[in-house]
Amino acid sequence: MIDAVDRTLIGLLMKDARASNRALARAAGLAESTCLSRVAALERRGIITGYHASVNLERVNRGVEAFVQIKIRPQALGTVSAFCDELAELPEVLRVFLVTGASDIQALLAVASPHELRDFVLSLAQRDEIADIRSSIVYLSRQSPQVYIPA
Repeated sequence: MIDAVDRTLIGLLMKDARASNRALARAAGLAESTCLSRVAALERRGIITGYHASVNLERVNRGVEAFVQIKIRPQALGTVSAFCDELAELPEVLRVFLVTGASDIQALLAVASPHELRDFVLSLAQRDEIADIRSSIVYLSRQSPQVYIPA
């Protein structure tokens, strides 16, 4: 269980993962030693799992984002977890989701161009376990700076 102080610290770190312990302590109204131990406890408990850099994909020549929806053949559904693991290892893939609905898997990709997306989809479509594959290019994306954590 987390309390209001934990929620405050998590929110501050989600806005700025590089914030110093001193800045976090001030913003949360804590002593620096208390703040340090609270953040360490959140890490130990697996609530904070890492600190990440946010990358401008266009500046690293991966400015075309797309979702690829994949339907797995019924006889291959037993291997869907391993397939997701393999998919996640591909350099174009940012995230992989096992979902309900018309598709079984959704993958978020970042590639250099629509042509590269087409080549990726055509290459993936050759896999025997895939029954259907579709893609949707992302025109606009926004990310929330925080995750809502209920009291």
